Amino acid sequence: MPHEQQHRREAEPSAAADVQLNHTIVYAADRRLSAEFLASILGLEVGDAFGPFLPVDLGNGVTLDYYEKRDGPIQGQHYAFLVPDEQFDTMIARLEEAGVVYYADPGHTEPGRVNRLFGGRGAYFEDPNGHNMEIMTRPYARP
Repeated sequence: MPHEQQHRREAEPSAAADVQLNHTIVYAADRRLSAEFLASILGLEVGDAFGPFLPVDLGNGVTLDYYEKRDGPIQGQHYAFLVPDEQFDTMIARLEEAGVVYYADPGHTEPGRVNRLFGGRGAYFEDPNGHNMEIMTRPYARP
């Protein structure tokens, strides 16, 4: 039996309920610029530096720890944020005010539009490093 299958079988069914994401590193050319950009759009604050990291606390026990990567290009990643419906329009207005184009789709082919997936609203936009950010008011339905 492959090690991966054996390991999967030994996991307890309730273990998934106990596992939570605590933080993730977001590479940036300028950690302050990038952290402040996202915080301003989401209505959050940038925390105090922690070593080489500059955190943005998402309010659910998870931080995005911005880290300056200077030794090569930054590979764009996707970050999706579940946001309150009553704050969505404010976030869109902040994007518009900042001159940031938002899109209804992850491929960025529908500029200036929002999607209405799963009975909510969503939009995608790029941060200063090319990360594909998403705001959505309803979580995606999983099979």
